[in-house]
Amino acid sequence: MTVHEELDVALRRLEATMKATHMWRMTPPDSEAFESQQPFCIDTMALPQWLRFVFIARLDALIEAEAPMPEKCEVAPAVAAYLIQEGARPQDRLLMCKAVEEIDRLVTEN
Repeated sequence: MTVHEELDVALRRLEATMKATHMWRMTPPDSEAFESQQPFCIDTMALPQWLRFVFIARLDALIEAEAPMPEKCEVAPAVAAYLIQEGARPQDRLLMCKAVEEIDRLVTEN
């Protein structure tokens, strides 16, 4: 399996995990929200929105183009901090963090 195929599987796992933990947002943010210069669009989006409409979308485009991986990916710490701040259940935090850590690993190691 290529790294692009592995990343696709990991992204689908993240999507399923977000749905299972009620973090999947179907309504996209306003177009201006995507113009944010802040990490994770923190000033214009909730983290679950950023994961769905920016992170997953950008990595899906990378997979489709079979483009080179970014040099590094370190999203899991932000997800962990967000989930703690939001008071997410421990099992939901574990599931989400594991899903994002796998994506971080696949992108950074390839």
